[in-house]
Amino acid sequence: MALEEYKGVYVFAQQVDGKISNISFELLGKATDLAKDLNTEVTAMLLGKDVKGLADQLAEYGADKVIVVDDPELEVYRTEPYAHAVCSIIKEFKPDIVLYGATAIGRDLAPRCSARVHTGLTADCTVLEIGDFPLTVAEGQEQKHGQLLMTRPAFGGNTIATIACPDHRPQMATVRPGVMQKIDKKAGAKAEVIEFNPGFTKNNCYVEVEKVVKMVNDTVDISAAKVLVSGGRGVGSKENFALLQDLADALGGVVSCSRAAVDSGWCDKDQQVGQTGKTVRPHLYFAIGISGAIQHVAGMEESDIIIAINKDASAPIFDVADYGIVGDLNKIVPLLTDKIKKAQEEKNQTA
Repeated sequence: MALEEYKGVYVFAQQVDGKISNISFELLGKATDLAKDLNTEVTAMLLGKDVKGLADQLAEYGADKVIVVDDPELEVYRTEPYAHAVCSIIKEFKPDIVLYGATAIGRDLAPRCSARVHTGLTADCTVLEIGDFPLTVAEGQEQKHGQLLMTRPAFGGNTIATIACPDHRPQMATVRPGVMQKIDKKAGAKAEVIEFNPGFTKNNCYVEVEKVVKMVNDTVDISAAKVLVSGGRGVGSKENFALLQDLADALGGVVSCSRAAVDSGWCDKDQQVGQTGKTVRPHLYFAIGISGAIQHVAGMEESDIIIAINKDASAPIFDVADYGIVGDLNKIVPLLTDKIKKAQEEKNQTA
């Protein structure tokens, strides 16, 4: 494989029903950083039916080029036509790096593409950067430069692994929503649009979508919340989560939880923060009755301000918290809620 032929950082721009998923903008932000280090360009791969008009949105968030595959076969996500289209782009344009969102679609698509183009894939990355590999060079070993270093939790989150793919291209990774940050929107930005037709020939791997049933979910997306009040096993019961809801309401925030709360049946899976839940980055994060296991911390450590409330003074959550309160949450949380409500009332009276 002639590695020098592979250039550029590519992002699979996921869209559903003609709306680009937020993870695509987050990946473009990280792709922009990687491209600067490699002195190359950022290219978005936009697949679907009647989607060419979405190219400008991708340009506003960092895409220099947008490769559009517009075909009726791509109207609804199906593994085979999407995998064929992405692999055709890879074979034609030879990207150095390809990034996917670790969504239901990305987790289905990325491994199939990596297998078809005979390269590796690192899943659920928390850090992506350009550097030298191996990190420590043994005697007689060659160190390669300009490699994509992909960092992710391993062994159940008990260690952190840095992985590279030095001998094959493209280098591929998936990233969970909320891990990377979007760049500031550049209103009016334009990208070079390349229309590409890989040709679609149905085979026995094509499925027919008979009906799409859309479920209405009343749960608020915690990954978009600016204030999160999160509870863990230490909350004690489902009924006690009412205290957290009162605090969240007073702050205009949303209630979230740790895996222990989900396993206990106190909260829904959609509310879970952590390695097996969602990665969040709110302005304010309350960790109430949460011990601070690495699996949970991995999903919220990038919050701007972290406030921990726990009766165990030695709980690991205090190591990552900006502010910590040691005591009984059943007494502390109601007092805190009352103080916040009174402060807001006073502010409204003086306004």
